[in-house]
Amino acid sequence: MRNFNIKAILFLNYFVFAILLNSVGTVILQVQQNFGISKSSASVLEGFKDLPIAICSFILASFLPKIGIKNSMLIALFLVSCMCFVMPFSNDFWFFKLLFAIVGISFALIKISVFTSIGLVTNTDKEHSSFMGFLEGFFMIGVLAGNVLFSLFIDDHNPKSTHWLNVYWVLGGLSTLSFLFLFFSKLNEKEAKSEATDLIGDIKNSVSLFSYKKVLFFLVCAFLFVLVEQSFQTWTPTFYKEILKLPTSMSIQAGAVLAGAFALGRFLSGFFSKKFSWIYVVSFCVIGFAVSLLFVLPLTHNISINTNTTWLNAPIVVYLFPLMGGLLAPIYPSINSVILASIPKYLHSAMSGLIVVFSAIGGTIGSIITGFVFQEFSGQRAFYLSLIPLSLLIVSAIIMNKLKINPKK
Repeated sequence: MRNFNIKAILFLNYFVFAILLNSVGTVILQVQQNFGISKSSASVLEGFKDLPIAICSFILASFLPKIGIKNSMLIALFLVSCMCFVMPFSNDFWFFKLLFAIVGISFALIKISVFTSIGLVTNTDKEHSSFMGFLEGFFMIGVLAGNVLFSLFIDDHNPKSTHWLNVYWVLGGLSTLSFLFLFFSKLNEKEAKSEATDLIGDIKNSVSLFSYKKVLFFLVCAFLFVLVEQSFQTWTPTFYKEILKLPTSMSIQAGAVLAGAFALGRFLSGFFSKKFSWIYVVSFCVIGFAVSLLFVLPLTHNISINTNTTWLNAPIVVYLFPLMGGLLAPIYPSINSVILASIPKYLHSAMSGLIVVFSAIGGTIGSIITGFVFQEFSGQRAFYLSLIPLSLLIVSAIIMNKLKINPKK
């Protein structure tokens, strides 16, 4: 029962940050309309989110267990709660830069803490992999809920309206609730600490991870995957608005459909990880997504959508594009679980930090490249570019699968 309680809290914390983190696509679309920001300028919001994640993860990963996993999560929830209650009063672009910087710092604390906690509440490699899949799936449920929530506050008839900022009252309340649930819960953190080492020893343990070839190829995989994933998640609302010419609220809801597809894919990964080797799951997903991309993107050229279009009468491509996310979804939890299950639990915090760092860098680069190509060439060409990192990803995953880790004494 104790583990069930902690698992539920991990799900809730991930849910809160799923909404906040992945609202960047919606915010990019809205600040272009509210403040006349260009695509390339708006794309820096991804950097304000991801670079603090990378920097803080690198600094905190080695000794976060000594700060305390629970304490770290409480700090993160407190920071975002305060910022959410400020946002309804924002009237300039810099507020959004500050928002995502704080969300990034807080998510670094949350993700390292959550990934470290998984090893504390699961007992076997398969249980670890399954829980990781379900947790990442629930993260995408949060993304879906966030897109739907934001769309409810959008005024399609007045693009300049800032009424949508009132959504942050809801998000502030939700993060405060999560803070209170966690505050009154208990988590046994003993196994996450290496009692034999001090801070310098923890840092040495973290650095030692780079000596394993399997870790290096994993980091390449994580970087490439998030580069592709984040470019799709961030720019889907703008793609629907400007390329498919759909209403703003419907464009944001398309992000929810994409998130729903991701959630389904990640829940299924929790099931398939018990039945098949991770490399088969990853290979199938990469190849399937690449084939789907080559089939679906040509359908987005020269289509005619009138102003009365809704989800009930939209062209088939409006549905197909976000559904491709279901094929991408299982990749991330699969590779993360494999690497975490390969190392001792006292190194999980350090490894989680590296996961967050390389994921954040990949997300920033992917979003900026996609935004630049979208602006200078076309939305379709921006997404075609993802075939390059996908090819590198499957090669890196195959090599990673052949390597073993023998922890040094």
